[in-house]
Amino acid sequence: MTGAPAVPEGRIVLVRHGKTEWSESGQHTGTTDIPLTPQGEADAATLPTRLAEFDFGLVLTSPMRRARRTAEIAGFGSAEVDPNLVEWDYGGYEGRTTKEIRAELGYDWAAFEHGVVPGATPGETVEEVAARASRILLRAWPVLATRDVLLFGHGHALRILATVFLREQSRFAAKVLLDAGSVSVLEYEREQPAIKLWNSLG
Repeated sequence: MTGAPAVPEGRIVLVRHGKTEWSESGQHTGTTDIPLTPQGEADAATLPTRLAEFDFGLVLTSPMRRARRTAEIAGFGSAEVDPNLVEWDYGGYEGRTTKEIRAELGYDWAAFEHGVVPGATPGETVEEVAARASRILLRAWPVLATRDVLLFGHGHALRILATVFLREQSRFAAKVLLDAGSVSVLEYEREQPAIKLWNSLG
């Protein structure tokens, strides 16, 4: 980008939304717009202190209310909604647990390895989610020259975004876990994209 330093000074802060009933039960929650639980709201209330050290020049949130509510409680009610931050569209596996899906298929199904099937929605491939993540990072790049970027989103989509930032294969996201209510920080170490903090819950 013209005028941007060779090594951006800013950091990308990832916040996974607070707990929901489905995040607690292990049900795949993509397009279903469910609210935070009381515990999820309480966890989100710790975010203002945890995010106080940063200088945000751009704050984006998924359009899903679990992410928008987390942003609001964190003190970022004016966060801009970006549809590219929505969770993976799980298609026919929406609302189902891995255990249920494996029992139906008869093998050790994993989303990152085997993908999803169409259902009420078409579903997405890992690569399609990674393409959306790339568009978020393109938006963030000019801001990162001097300031931080804050993203409120979802477990799988943010994990995939991290792999895109790190210039790794998107399926590597299967190996980096992200809990509800967590904060993670990505930054540049010299010219290399790196993880500064991952999956911090306090």
